Amino acid sequence: MLTQESIQAFAEDWYRKLDVHVPMVEVLPMLINDGLEMVFPEATVYGHAGFEGWFQRVIRIFFDEVHTVKSVESTIDGNTAVSKVVVQWEASVWNAPEAYSKRIKCDAFQTWEIVEGPEGQPLIAKYIVDGLEYHEGSATL
Repeated sequence: MLTQESIQAFAEDWYRKLDVHVPMVEVLPMLINDGLEMVFPEATVYGHAGFEGWFQRVIRIFFDEVHTVKSVESTIDGNTAVSKVVVQWEASVWNAPEAYSKRIKCDAFQTWEIVEGPEGQPLIAKYIVDGLEYHEGSATL
């Protein structure tokens, strides 16, 4: 059953897994199998294959990532929910041949559509990055 608490815990677990660049076998079960849509600032991807391609690309670009969930506000309607998520994202990026890496620090405002999985667990059906607000002194994408 979807609850505010289960969705909050799910979001925190999602970002912990992204931070440590877990194997796909650990993150794909958090996404619906059919109909998945994910909208990132640089790309819109569909399905597990689309997410995997995006994920494999970004883990080769960003390192020393830290996601801090600032808020998760969910409107639950039976076995579905719409969640407004605010996460602070920090990451380093190095662009060859620059001498030094750069640090990105921003708040990401997102809208997630969540469905209840077969065991009552939350699953992401749609994930939209609505916008990024960079902190002072941050590098940008």
